[in-house]
Amino acid sequence: MIFKFTKMHGAGNDYIYFDCFDRNISNPSELSIKLSDRHKGIGGDGIVLILPSDVADAKMRMFNADGSEGKMCGNAIRCVAKLLFDRKRVSTHLTVETLSGIKTLDVIKTDKDGKALEVKVDMGAPILKPNKIPCKFDGDSVVNKTINIDGVDYKVTCVSMGNPHVIIFVDDVERFDVERIGRKFERHTLFPEGVNTEFVQVIDKSHVKMRVWERGSGETMACGTGACATAVACALNNKTGRKVEVELLGGTLCIEYTDTVFMTGNAVEVFDGTVEI
Repeated sequence: MIFKFTKMHGAGNDYIYFDCFDRNISNPSELSIKLSDRHKGIGGDGIVLILPSDVADAKMRMFNADGSEGKMCGNAIRCVAKLLFDRKRVSTHLTVETLSGIKTLDVIKTDKDGKALEVKVDMGAPILKPNKIPCKFDGDSVVNKTINIDGVDYKVTCVSMGNPHVIIFVDDVERFDVERIGRKFERHTLFPEGVNTEFVQVIDKSHVKMRVWERGSGETMACGTGACATAVACALNNKTGRKVEVELLGGTLCIEYTDTVFMTGNAVEVFDGTVEI
């Protein structure tokens, strides 16, 4: 069976998108493993299915490069909004159902042809209680707590934005061994569902640099929920103000943390194609 797809990215976090309003894909996990391969497939951090929803304008299911299903991806959902908007399925204001709940989005910038360029997402309130993240710490929150990895103590802050994140502040993020330490955190026994790990260098009160090791995908160019979790962690540790630019390998996201977290960033269509499934 031949399916059309669209390759898109938000801040370099790239996925393969399938419009499943008219027909569904029965083997998304296996397909994500196959298509995400950057040498033998289309290449990407995973695949995203855009489906009809009974409670929102559309439903998003996203699968990582290892085939595991993710609950939410902030960069992917902006691309979902762009695809729906560009194809005139929605207006500038829309809702998308995810495994982390219904998210509200607004297309805030378009190009001369009326195609979406930037999207703002209400990512919801951060989850700070350890048993809800989940992570195995005592207390009401995990802020500047210690985890020992291979004899080295790391000060960590844990936040869920619908998926679990652990944030670590480092002096030089470019030189930090993200792969080695990220792998250690990903499946650490303190995180029963695994964890996404953000390594963050504070530049000033409104600007940080971040690299991310995502569970199921390894290091990626960007992580929207990770950028949101980072902004929350920065505020909780008095590293920055409540509005911060998070500079990632693939681009910059603007995050504002009030009672909820708002994320603004780009959504870029790379190319369309067809694939036999």
